[in-house]
Amino acid sequence: MTPQPNPQAGAAVKAADRAHVFHSWSAQDLIDPLAVAGAEGSYFWDYDGRRYLDFTSGLVFTNVGYQHPKIVTAIQEQAAKMTTFAPAFAVEARSEAARLIAERTPGDLDKIFFTNGGADAVEHAVRMARLHTGRPKVLSAYRSYHGGTQQAINLTGDPRRWASDGAAAGVVHFWAPFLYRSRFYAQTEEQETARALEHLETTIAFEGPATVAAVVLETIPGTAGIMVPPAGYLAGVRELCDKYGIVFVLDEVMAGFGRTGEWFAADLFGVVPDLMTFAKGVNSGYVPLGGVAIGQKIAETFAKRPYPGGLTYSGHPLACAAAVATINVMAEEGVVENAKRLGAEVVGPALAALAERHPSVGEVRGVGMFWALDLVRNRETREPLVPYNAAGEANAAMAAFGAAAKKQGLWPFVNMNRTHVVPPCNVSEAELKEGFAALDAALSVADEFTVA
Repeated sequence: MTPQPNPQAGAAVKAADRAHVFHSWSAQDLIDPLAVAGAEGSYFWDYDGRRYLDFTSGLVFTNVGYQHPKIVTAIQEQAAKMTTFAPAFAVEARSEAARLIAERTPGDLDKIFFTNGGADAVEHAVRMARLHTGRPKVLSAYRSYHGGTQQAINLTGDPRRWASDGAAAGVVHFWAPFLYRSRFYAQTEEQETARALEHLETTIAFEGPATVAAVVLETIPGTAGIMVPPAGYLAGVRELCDKYGIVFVLDEVMAGFGRTGEWFAADLFGVVPDLMTFAKGVNSGYVPLGGVAIGQKIAETFAKRPYPGGLTYSGHPLACAAAVATINVMAEEGVVENAKRLGAEVVGPALAALAERHPSVGEVRGVGMFWALDLVRNRETREPLVPYNAAGEANAAMAAFGAAAKKQGLWPFVNMNRTHVVPPCNVSEAELKEGFAALDAALSVADEFTVA
């Protein structure tokens, strides 16, 4: 689709937004949201006709891009057939979505509890774990994000938690492995794994194993930096949970449904959790949907005992029809395989080449269509390009990088001192190369803030 400029319409959209829309995570008078006129595939455009290659996939959810015709048609057909129905009934779209998801989840995660998104999926997973074990505490990692609702934000391990953390949510944070910025003084991945597992077991011991209901981890942390866990870590967490009777919860809200080149990131590590949360890519974000995939042990807890939780729109027919269409599209069009192949053959090598040319790139890490560039002021010291949780003038370097990328027609995912490369999983090689050329130019701006 060719963007058609319409500045007057754009001005009206912007004016209504600024008058009435209250935006997430923002000081309302200090933001200037772009008015978006349309989107298709890997691109979106504004009302002035400027087109952007979206290296953010929205918020890492348009795994099959914008406006895929088969998914749009499925939503239209479902709306004509049955727009909505209460969750206590068996509905075709809901049943089929659950079946298709359960076919792809690892191990015995065969029961699907639908939610409206990722945060409430995490809320319900924690509730299930507490009720299953009869224990109050939940352990989660620093450098993590689990959602904006009350329990989920307390599980989160980044600064967005601070304003809402009343220290009464029963959450204990620990350090997960991350060799590039190791908290364990490790020199190798083997050391990082062993020391991170020892740290977690010590945390469990000092908190009291009989008080810990669950360990909640993003399989691969997303917003916090796309830190792929080293070999053996997740398997080690699984063993610790089994040892102490703790429920192991993997959060796949961002990493699931093809993002890592597998249906679920857990498949990369051969690990089966007790509960697994999902959302985002399950239907490419076309209609809000999330859920919890439930293993046999926890499902049996609620076989004769009512589960005390639910949502009015659980398994909404429009959302589930979009999920059915998305999963079928991914299977028919080889979307997961595309993410895996291009990640290994194109994205990884291209980002490594950018790192060679740009002193601002400290580390490249990722898999599939799930990558991060860790930007630094000094490669030797690994000092981040901007301080932790920087704002205003302290964040000038990253702001300049982001502005340079947008000037090149690339919409970047920027968080703290990182830029993430997370395009749709069905992105083409030509589109990737276009994005890398824009990144190359933007990183030259970031280089200006480095020191020898």
